[in-house]
Amino acid sequence: MSADLSWMLEDIVTNVPKARHAVLLSADGLPRGATEGLVEKDVRTISAAMAGMQSLSRATSHFAGLSEDREWHQTIIEFSHGWIFLIGAGQGAYLAAAAAPDVDMQQISFRMHRLVARLGNNLTSPPRVNTEESAREAHGARARREETGGADSVLADLDEVIADVKGARHAVLLGSDGLPRGTTSGMHRDLADTISAAMTGIHAYSRVTSQFAGVRDDAEWRQTVIEFQHGWIFLIAASHGTFLAAAAEHDSNIEEFTTRLHEVVPRLSKQGTPRGEAGSDV
Repeated sequence: MSADLSWMLEDIVTNVPKARHAVLLSADGLPRGATEGLVEKDVRTISAAMAGMQSLSRATSHFAGLSEDREWHQTIIEFSHGWIFLIGAGQGAYLAAAAAPDVDMQQISFRMHRLVARLGNNLTSPPRVNTEESAREAHGARARREETGGADSVLADLDEVIADVKGARHAVLLGSDGLPRGTTSGMHRDLADTISAAMTGIHAYSRVTSQFAGVRDDAEWRQTVIEFQHGWIFLIAASHGTFLAAAAEHDSNIEEFTTRLHEVVPRLSKQGTPRGEAGSDV
């Protein structure tokens, strides 16, 4: 592991109360620096998981909308015992920081972005989504939709949330097996299947990072939030191993949207759990 940049990462844990750790990593999952107190094996695991999750996050940008500017901004993972924040740190690099549940989120975000600026020209802006490739994907998706039609099961409770919140786009309920259990109206099978596969991977990578946020035997993953230039994607834990993926435009009322989603999750979990399936996902 490259240790030459590790000393710069100490700025976050030194100056942000409740911050725990920070790791600088390359887009291919190699660690480039870490704060003191992290075992090298754990740093490698965290770096690989963060890189994998980020790759999948970029692949889901069309779920939040087909805007030409689909630049990824940040990913936030919430656990019962803490937070993890991931931002771009230049061309092919990312900065991850972990903190306690009661950390000042604005302060740690400010310190992370300031650190990226201090790292200098060696870590320039992260690459944007390739819009030509995105356009081809969108065209292919439209063609497949004409062939496959809509998803099989529409969930009325989710439809109500999407209809009531301005800027809300789609939602899909996933089972513990990663397969879609139901979607909102107008979400076609190909999109549901693609997003379900990506979100299952993001969920798995999120859970792998649990110890980065703090060591707790009773730690639970709660949600992963991905912010793009044009929108948001939320992956929320439900019961019996199910989880909910939902998307909204960037200027939508995110507080209202997430509140409504969390309110409807208990009802959705019952609908999305096959008979005989039990246990927890976290």
